[in-house]
Amino acid sequence: MATNVPDYELEETIELTTAEQVRAISDPLRTTILGLLHERAATVTELAAAVKRPKSTVAHHVNVLAAAGILRVVRTKRVRAIDERYYGRAARMFYVGLGRQGQGAALPHDFNDFEVAMKESAAAYDSGQMRSFIRHARIPEERAAEFWQQVDRLIHDFDQLPRAGDTTYGFTVGLYPIIDYPMLPPAADQED
Repeated sequence: MATNVPDYELEETIELTTAEQVRAISDPLRTTILGLLHERAATVTELAAAVKRPKSTVAHHVNVLAAAGILRVVRTKRVRAIDERYYGRAARMFYVGLGRQGQGAALPHDFNDFEVAMKESAAAYDSGQMRSFIRHARIPEERAAEFWQQVDRLIHDFDQLPRAGDTTYGFTVGLYPIIDYPMLPPAADQED
């Protein structure tokens, strides 16, 4: 069983700072390609077979990701006088910094992970195999940031699990402010 996931060197995290980068990861097929490359480096031909799409379509999406600095060639292999390129991720995790500006302009929104998870998890929900929860806590922004750091460590742990078995599991987390969530009035013993 492989212990290093993926099978090539990559940065731990890269902050996406340009609109081109954010648009590049906002396409569902491209996020699938990035997910596959968490396991190991792959050629366009291998990726096309995995996603059951034409090689030319996959090559286009790989080129978009490579141009944005999200994918890179991690090795080549000589096959019948042609160098076959194996692509890998530039980093284990990409993130768009909250409230950051890219070269003087606002960055476009990243895709909604929950929308993607909703579509991916429908069959698991229907078959009773969905594990999920939602909780709410009224906490200061600083505490939310500390909590997210703990979640970030858990995400990194999940990303580094050795790839084995026949089932792929999705893992979706989120932390978001809710402007209009109801609040109880102060308790009677806290009133002045």
